[in-house]
Amino acid sequence: MSSFTSSRVTHGRVENPAPAWLDRADHESEVVGFTQVPRIPFSSVENMKRPAIADSALTISSPSLNRRHLLRRAGCGFGMVGLAAMLQQHGVLEQACASDLSEDRSLNPLAPREGHFPAKAKHVIWIFVNGGPSHVDTWNYRPELTKWNGKSIRDFDSEFKNTTGFFKNSVGKLMQSPFKFKPHGESGKMVPEIFPHLGKHVDKMAFLLSGHTDSNNHSPALFAMNTGMPRMGFPCVGSWATYGLGSESSNLPGFVVMSDPQGRGLPKGHAANWSAGFLPGVYQGTYLRPNGQPIDNLVRPDTMDDSGQRRQLDLIKQLNQEHLEKNFSDGELAARIESFELAFRMQTAAPEALDIASEPKHVQELYGVGNDRCDHFARQCLMSRRLVERGVRFVQIYSGGMENQRSWDGHNDIEGNHRQFAGETDQPVAGLLADLQQRGLLDETLIVWCGEFGRLPIAQTGAKPGRDHNPHCFCAWLAGAGIKGGMDYGASDEIGFKAAEDKVHVNDLHATLLHLMGIDHERLTYKYNGRRFRLTDVAGRVIEEILA
Repeated sequence: MSSFTSSRVTHGRVENPAPAWLDRADHESEVVGFTQVPRIPFSSVENMKRPAIADSALTISSPSLNRRHLLRRAGCGFGMVGLAAMLQQHGVLEQACASDLSEDRSLNPLAPREGHFPAKAKHVIWIFVNGGPSHVDTWNYRPELTKWNGKSIRDFDSEFKNTTGFFKNSVGKLMQSPFKFKPHGESGKMVPEIFPHLGKHVDKMAFLLSGHTDSNNHSPALFAMNTGMPRMGFPCVGSWATYGLGSESSNLPGFVVMSDPQGRGLPKGHAANWSAGFLPGVYQGTYLRPNGQPIDNLVRPDTMDDSGQRRQLDLIKQLNQEHLEKNFSDGELAARIESFELAFRMQTAAPEALDIASEPKHVQELYGVGNDRCDHFARQCLMSRRLVERGVRFVQIYSGGMENQRSWDGHNDIEGNHRQFAGETDQPVAGLLADLQQRGLLDETLIVWCGEFGRLPIAQTGAKPGRDHNPHCFCAWLAGAGIKGGMDYGASDEIGFKAAEDKVHVNDLHATLLHLMGIDHERLTYKYNGRRFRLTDVAGRVIEEILA
């Protein structure tokens, strides 16, 4: 367990600042996130004496006003805001960010920052396979399951007590995969027939076959996969990444989320899955509506022109700034002020970024745009490439909606369910990999394919058998930046019931993802309610074996 005292995070303020009369040269320093603040040895504090106050100090006088104070105070701080914008345009603000994060967050919380070490991945696109895909029917080929087909799982594991599935009264016999597998690529990876396009890219992928999590219910398992905790209220991985690194784009959000556009609903837990939790609100995911205008008020009303809207925003900013000066510790207010400005810039940048019609026809066809089976997901994958191309840090796309047959949650008819959702995603994700590679973006973009848990190797009884939830084993794959392709890591038991070798917890996956982005997961922390929290809590290890 790592010590939380080795790292601290400040956000726009210094905790317990040293008195002005203490000589800075006598301070020790303590690492704070990516920067340093003074730390006073207790022995020094014990021996210090406050200097005597001269009678003249009680005399009120008019202090000199330097240029920095003038910019900060005059006109409600608009001079400082203008200076910050000019410095950013000339790249000076970004250089300052790397050396003093505690100062720059208050000026521009999404300004790009350097990580703890050089990053392999500048961007992440997470294909969230919502509902819990069956690992034994996708990427974890278990030929022994055929031999056990039709037998009781208690013959394999006498301690099985119907405690891992969600429907305890529908436990059937062990069931082989309904899909045919065959080897693909130089690695010879066994791939099911439902992934003909992705099978061509297995040599780019590292497969995690021994994943396990802490809950067999969708909502807590979704929270765990997204936030590291199986309950609400914690920041998700996309929020942690943008908090640590900022965004490369000043005109688009740092973190974007897309959900199912087929009317099948949101994932369980809804927006809590991409929430910033206790981090400042500016780091939460920006949700793009699947139908209609993707973002509220993205198109300006016909009754307002550019100059009129600018004047309106300037007035709102002035009023908010005056309130913020009286409530300087209100991080949420600062985030709302920034959100107005970002929204204004997005009115120009976002429509262009999301306009896939400008893409050549052969690129659209590569993703499957126009193919009725996968057109909706193809458009989202193509949008995600355009977003990371324009500097968006983290994109998450959910395949499938709420539950059961509306997602990968194949309680009934596992064959029909997985054929459908694999058919919706296979070509688009393969097209994304191919397109990123041909543009030279795959070397700096990490692709993640993962759901919230796996499924049991036994049948869930019914007219068309399905599979129940399994938190003891799931699979995932990673491809792109910093990944050693064409390999398997870890293994389940021979029927895919439990992770058996080199087990990978959700915390390990998160630690590895942050590592690829140049972040030490033990040092990226945020102080909340008297404790320093991190994405991986008090656990997590980087899976070095899959790194190139």
